[in-house]
Amino acid sequence: MYLLKRLHLFKGLFFALLLLGGLMLIGTVGYMLIEKYSFLEALYMTVITVASVGFNEVKPLTNPGRVFTILLILINLGLFTYFITWLSRYFSDLELVKQFKRINMDNKIDHLNNHVIICGFGRNGKESAQILFNNKIPFVIVEEKKEPDTTLGFEVKHYLKGDATKDEILIEAGINKARALITTLPVDADNLFVVLSAKQLNPSVTIISRASQDSSVNKLKIAGASNVIMPDKIGGAHMATLIMMPDVMELLSMMSTKNNTQFRVAELKATKNISLNELDLWKKTNCTILGIKEENNYTMNPSAAFQLHTGLSIIVMGSDEQIEQAKNMI
Repeated sequence: MYLLKRLHLFKGLFFALLLLGGLMLIGTVGYMLIEKYSFLEALYMTVITVASVGFNEVKPLTNPGRVFTILLILINLGLFTYFITWLSRYFSDLELVKQFKRINMDNKIDHLNNHVIICGFGRNGKESAQILFNNKIPFVIVEEKKEPDTTLGFEVKHYLKGDATKDEILIEAGINKARALITTLPVDADNLFVVLSAKQLNPSVTIISRASQDSSVNKLKIAGASNVIMPDKIGGAHMATLIMMPDVMELLSMMSTKNNTQFRVAELKATKNISLNELDLWKKTNCTILGIKEENNYTMNPSAAFQLHTGLSIIVMGSDEQIEQAKNMI
């Protein structure tokens, strides 16, 4: 099934075969019309002419037949060379192996659901992939220029080589089933195009975009980006804050990136109306509530009197087991 869907990967070889088959057909029909050969005689004559094996003619050729044979040989010289070149590429240069690896990778990507697509695998893309890998979140890398480095320190299971600004590449990466997309391309215009394409293909997908220029931030948000990150600004602010509050920043960094089964920061959705005092989440599960988000407003360190209602996002901290218990309660 997947082989049939990826036949376009072998279009060069198929085209060479098509041309060779067309030459065989023209030769067979030509001999039947010019020399009045039977089908088998015409096919045999065409094969020995195209293959240049040097057997005798089926019957003595007329002058028009000789001219036709000369043309057939001349055309075959270029066509046969083209065909052998493609065969050599697929078998001698391991192109066939590469294409089957591509088919196998596409098969794996087709089975993904609720994954993250990372467009661009530079420094920012690698860092994003590392965090997702650490937290066991499936992701697909889309990179046009080069394949993942084997010395990354983590495994890239799903990789797609192609231009992320093209709809067909995003579709191959599973944009219709993705939970989020991160675009870290170096050019803001390319990121803008990716955001527009992704939002059109999947309006519900969460999009995080990189930006290099201040003027691009608002444009990317209007296009559909949920958040826009400027790495240079964040890096400078982080360095300055490390001077003022080094231990606090180290703790916050650990909370956001060093998640494991014993410690994790998670977002839960409230499905009932209840106060935090009645819920008593910390006493019953040992989970700590860090903050609550309602639309675009955050309540940090909410009081016990805070009233939860359906749809609120609750940011909690705890182990996997504790968070699961809190999720059931909320």
